[in-house]
Amino acid sequence: MRKILLLIVVLGLLCSTFTGCAGPQSPSGSNTGSTETAPQKKSITISYMASQDWVQKAEQDVGAKFESETGIKVDYQIVPADQYPTLLKTKLNAGECTDLFGNQSGKFDIVSLLDIEKNGVDLSNEEWAKRFDPLAAEQLSVNGKLYGMTLADVSAVWGICYNKNIFNDLGLKIPTTYNEFKDVCQKILNAGIIPIYECVSDGWHHVLWFPELGGRYEELNPGLADKLNSNETTFEQNETMLEALTQLKELIDLGYFGKNYMSNTYADTEKNMASGEYAMTVYNQGLPQQIENAYPDVKADTFGFFVIPLVDNQILNVNPAGPSIFVYSGSKNIDAAKQYLAYIAKPENLQYILDNTPKFNSLPFSGLNDKYSDEIRNFYNAYPKHGTVYQTQIKYLNPQWLEIGKDLSAMFTDAMQPIDVLKSIDKRRSDAAKAAKDPNWVN
Repeated sequence: MRKILLLIVVLGLLCSTFTGCAGPQSPSGSNTGSTETAPQKKSITISYMASQDWVQKAEQDVGAKFESETGIKVDYQIVPADQYPTLLKTKLNAGECTDLFGNQSGKFDIVSLLDIEKNGVDLSNEEWAKRFDPLAAEQLSVNGKLYGMTLADVSAVWGICYNKNIFNDLGLKIPTTYNEFKDVCQKILNAGIIPIYECVSDGWHHVLWFPELGGRYEELNPGLADKLNSNETTFEQNETMLEALTQLKELIDLGYFGKNYMSNTYADTEKNMASGEYAMTVYNQGLPQQIENAYPDVKADTFGFFVIPLVDNQILNVNPAGPSIFVYSGSKNIDAAKQYLAYIAKPENLQYILDNTPKFNSLPFSGLNDKYSDEIRNFYNAYPKHGTVYQTQIKYLNPQWLEIGKDLSAMFTDAMQPIDVLKSIDKRRSDAAKAAKDPNWVN
């Protein structure tokens, strides 16, 4: 009997011992002693390729925090703007793209240029998508699925940034017609100041003068965008577009861009506008603060804005599209890439990027505090009529941006005429549409 009792006691002690050791297990099987597990850092590097000026320093600051918290390193691969489209297309076609890649949004372009349903990852169910601006999301969506995140100030427009001190000293008023604009430029030139800073060498900036006037083209030619998209008319046939290019060429011929416009660089805009050597440039609303940050003696309120007045335009050129981030469907690190986007899109991180990027006054997410100055608010309020830019409205236009830049450069130097530029645009649109088997061109 005593042996039986002793056996029961021993078995009881053994059960007690094993029960005490069977606490909660971590995913690796080790005992944690708690129902919660510490986050595991991952030793991963994700690659992110983008064109110059698309990845802001503040985003990279947030990326450094992301790495310290998750162990996931981000390899930012920044490519010169004039090389980026070709490199991206090559990588996508070869099936060897980076984990994340940048591209301008645009509901037509992400289909024809990126084949995004094949090359992109559906991000519709990400938490941040609920806070993403619906108009910006529309430009990144195909068949109801969201494929990207726009991390840019899409509220900003490309307008004429002008030096108010120069205008005041010369008694100049904001022009509302092309002839008034020419008169302003001539008076500035007579005063020994170059009227307009333009930077053709970057290949893209001087193109802005043309498609940004989409609202005016539509105002003078109602339904033009629909007719262009259905192949019922062409750029060559439109007299308003021809007039816009003819006026742009006239500004060059009259010396209003100065002598160095072909070699000027976009990166030197702040320096040249701060110097007072130039009176105006085409830029978005972040430029004044960028200038003050770089040259503290030149205050942001030195500068104001008005719309590009070619063909007597007085319509504010809005664009819900902008530089955006996509996750490559062939990536081996899709989850890590999604983690990066989710981290960037945390409200506190978006606010940091907004607050620490001078060119941004807002970002396309709800719940953020914008940075609009009274000057910028007054600029927007001065133009109650809005129109969407043509690079977003028109199929097969935005992908040929750099080619248009080459054509305009040829036009500036008399190697092409304005009508030739329009014909060239039509030819490329037709080729792209046929390659995409667009029924409006193929049949």
